[in-house]
Amino acid sequence: MSILSGKNILLGISAGIAAYKTASLVRLFIKAGANVKVVMTPASKDFITPLTLSTLSKNPVHSSFTNEEDTNEVWNNHVELGLWADYFIIAPATANTMSKMANGVCDNLLLATYLSAKCPVYFAPAMDLDMYKHASTLASFKKLKAFNNIIIPAASGELASGLVGEGRMAEPEDIVSFLENDILNKLPLRNKKVLITAGPTYEAIDPVRFIGNHSSGKMGFELAKAAANLGAEVTLISGPTQQKVNHSLIHLVPVISAQEMYDAAHQYFKDVDIAILSAAVADYKPLKAATQKIKKNDTTLTLELTKTKDILASLGQIKTNQFLVGFALETNNELENAKGKLKKKNLNLIVLNSLNDKGAGFKKETNKVTLIDNKENITAYALKSKTEVATDIFNQIIKQIHA
Repeated sequence: MSILSGKNILLGISAGIAAYKTASLVRLFIKAGANVKVVMTPASKDFITPLTLSTLSKNPVHSSFTNEEDTNEVWNNHVELGLWADYFIIAPATANTMSKMANGVCDNLLLATYLSAKCPVYFAPAMDLDMYKHASTLASFKKLKAFNNIIIPAASGELASGLVGEGRMAEPEDIVSFLENDILNKLPLRNKKVLITAGPTYEAIDPVRFIGNHSSGKMGFELAKAAANLGAEVTLISGPTQQKVNHSLIHLVPVISAQEMYDAAHQYFKDVDIAILSAAVADYKPLKAATQKIKKNDTTLTLELTKTKDILASLGQIKTNQFLVGFALETNNELENAKGKLKKKNLNLIVLNSLNDKGAGFKKETNKVTLIDNKENITAYALKSKTEVATDIFNQIIKQIHA
């Protein structure tokens, strides 16, 4: 899965012959899983039609402040477009458009959107050789970079004039690759390895029955997605769950029992930078699992249980430089119990859940957590989606790592 998956990409097209390549560029963004909207300068419609781009992007294409053919004249809100975007890519960026961007000229919808955008802005220059080397164009490059805009370097090759040299817009595949690499290299967990455990464990009573719990695994899977979206290489060890994940940076290791999760966690732990143990591991398992299905002969069944290995505590004993995070699901004396686990298990951070909080716990889309660091600083959060909770947890981890 591309780092662009799920991202909102606004493509700005100005009036250069290279505009014809934007059809391929839109398709590549869509193929990467991005949501795409297009804003064009009026003159760029001479090079590629809005109909082509709206069909490929599955969104209306805007080129003026109002839809002139619409008798209601609905305003195309440049502010909303700018705020919607996670990334704004202007390709092709002509000498004319770049000069206007550099000097704050705002005479069309694309430029108004550019001045409203809060997201990273990339621009891919496209013009003839002499224009590309002109002092005014070089001054535009310098100014735009000073505004923290990011240039996608032009390539050398045959130009529209017939000359050969620098000024050719980067190919669509190269623009997508440049964008992906630039985003990845700036992510805070780039080159970090993260281990996450998720879901329940099932402890066999016989070949048919097991002891388990109601954990859905969703919190752990959301943590894995958050880590991967921050650039980390993630090993996700999961017990039985219906949760799915599809991300090139997430390696899923399926397990069933507490012992299998213990073995997998110890296998990967030595090589990771961060480990988050969010799985709901069974505390007990049958002392002896029957090899054949137990017949329902008696009105009662007595099972002898034995403790499973404490995975979190065992990792806390052997950790060296790893940042170790545990979860505490409590129903009483919550803060004190969580603080006790934090120290006893040698953690850097503990995430406290309470079953007393409405909307938190197993099989919920939401969670309410309190984070306690190893200096016993406490941060309590309101009820949020588990996606947002995962973001809060990683924000705290990054804050502590860089403290």
